[in-house]
Formats: sequence, C-alpha cells, structure tokens
Amino acid sequence: MDIGLVLQTDPPAHTVVDLMARADELGFSHGWTFDSQVLWQEPYVIYPRILERTTRLTVGPMVTNPSTRDWTVIASMHATLNEMFGNRTICGIGRGDSAVRVQGRPPTTLARLEASIHVIRELAEGRAADLDGTTVQLPWVPQGASLPIWMAGYGPKALDLVGRAADGFILQLADPYLVEWTVKTVRAAAEAAGRDPSAITICVAAPAYASPDLDHARDQCRWFGGMVGNHVADLVTRYGETSGAIPTELTAYIKNRHGYDYSHHGRAGNHTTDFVPDEVIDRFCLLGPPTAQLDKLAQLRELGVNQFAIYAMHDAREDTIEAYGQSVIPQL
Repeated sequence: MDIGLVLQTDPPAHTVVDLMARADELGFSHGWTFDSQVLWQEPYVIYPRILERTTRLTVGPMVTNPSTRDWTVIASMHATLNEMFGNRTICGIGRGDSAVRVQGRPPTTLARLEASIHVIRELAEGRAADLDGTTVQLPWVPQGASLPIWMAGYGPKALDLVGRAADGFILQLADPYLVEWTVKTVRAAAEAAGRDPSAITICVAAPAYASPDLDHARDQCRWFGGMVGNHVADLVTRYGETSGAIPTELTAYIKNRHGYDYSHHGRAGNHTTDFVPDEVIDRFCLLGPPTAQLDKLAQLRELGVNQFAIYAMHDAREDTIEAYGQSVIPQL
C-alpha cells in the first residue's frame, strides 16, 4: 500500500513545498492538494516547485472539477508538467464542492464529468478529442505521455461512472464497511463495462492523527465528518434517507446537520461540524499511535485499497507526517 499526503495550499506557498519535499524523503508516493481557487492559493502554480524539489512524488489535485477549470487547460497544465518532470502528475477529479459552492454555484452533472474525463485524458496523452463538435489536439505532447485520472464520489451513479471511465477511485473516508461497499460497487461497474476491475486503483483519503490523546485527535478531525456530510446531504436529497441505494452507515449521522460554513472548510474548529459524533470520526479517520493505525491500514489493504492519502489539516501535521515516515511506511 502506498501512502499519499494531502495539503491545502495555504500561504506561504513555500511551506507546502517544504512539506511535500519532506514527504518525498520519507517515502510518500503522492503529493495531493485541494483545488479551490477562492479559499486557497492556486495549486498549479505550486506544483512545479514541488516537482523540482522531489524525485519520486506524483503530484496532482484532490480534487479538481470540470466546472471552474476549462478542460483543455487542465489537460495542458498536466501535460506541460509531465513533459518537464517525466509523467509525475495525476488528476483527481469530481463534480466540485467548495470550488463551486463558494461562488453560489452547484456541482456539475455526472454527464459533464464523464465527458471531461475522456477529453482531459485524450488531450493530455497526445490524442485528438471532440470538444463540442470541434476536434482538438495538443500537438506538442510527446509520445509516451500518461495522465492517470482518478475520480472521487460516494453515490451509486458516481461509483458506476468511476467503474466505467476512471483509472482510479478516490473515497474520502476510511470506514472499512463503506470502503468495502464502494469498492465492490466500482468493480462491479467496471466488469459490466468490459473493463478489468483490478486495473482501477483504489485510494482512501482521510485525516490521520498520530497521538494517544484520542479526545484531542477527534476534536482536530471533526471537520472531516462535516466535509463528507456536504456530499452525503446531496445524496439524501437525491435518494432519500432510507432508499436502500445508500448504506445508512453513510447517511444516518447527518440528521442533525444544519448548514455548513465554507469559510472554515477543511479546518479544525469549524463550528458547523459539531453535529458529527465521535463514533463517526473513529470510523472515518485514522487516530491513535502508529501501531493502532497500522492495524486499520492492514484492514483497508485487505479490502483492496492501494493508497491511503493523509488529510493533514490539524495541529499535529508535521508530527503525523514524521510518524508515518518513520513508523508506518517502513512497515507497509
């Protein structure tokens, strides 16, 4: 199992670069960032600095979306970085959350997302693509260019799209029951589409907090249940609370949710995430000393997870990165 690192691009940008460089030294495989152009600094400006400071790290957004960014621009940015640094970028993509909602806009449709995945991959790898009736190609992309596209999602229709169209699946929670359900759903969709289910890379992304003080760790990671709750609320609106299409293990905890403050998105202390109970934090996140986290990581690996990506948005960011580098990655 690989270990990735997910950071927000808070200023100063050199701190993000320094942390990614340290992660590279410690054996992390991927360096991800949020992509929300209003709340944080522009990640694609920071990526080349990360790539020039690292040797192994694969870099990309977790996640971009096809609404705030033009598809040809996404493809061109990744293709440019790959030409410069040798196929070391990856494109995480989804319908859009904070990047669009802070502008008062809704997430894009799954149909538009599916079309964008195809166009971005074709262009970034040097092939021609149809863009609203016009054939477009990046003529300068070298032979052998490669851009894996991993899609994030929770609901049945999104998981079906992952299985049909994406190279990888990003699940933003680490609950083993829900990991098993989503992975089985994705792989079944891939098989139905005539694809090799085992060829889809499975990435679980969630906060990890390396400390024996579980009460403090839960308080520092409670924001994550609120962030996931934004997507769950959309699913409940679409499918209902007890439709059978979505496990109650995913939907039940948001019954006391009342809105969400995007000005504190992805940050400890978000007052609109108080509805998230400790039990959900324990299920969704990895808390405790490294030995305890290794047990859960082993469980996730048995369920088919290829990468665990750490959301490091808490007051033990550096300590957790070091703990993983010294005590977790060598064991994996």
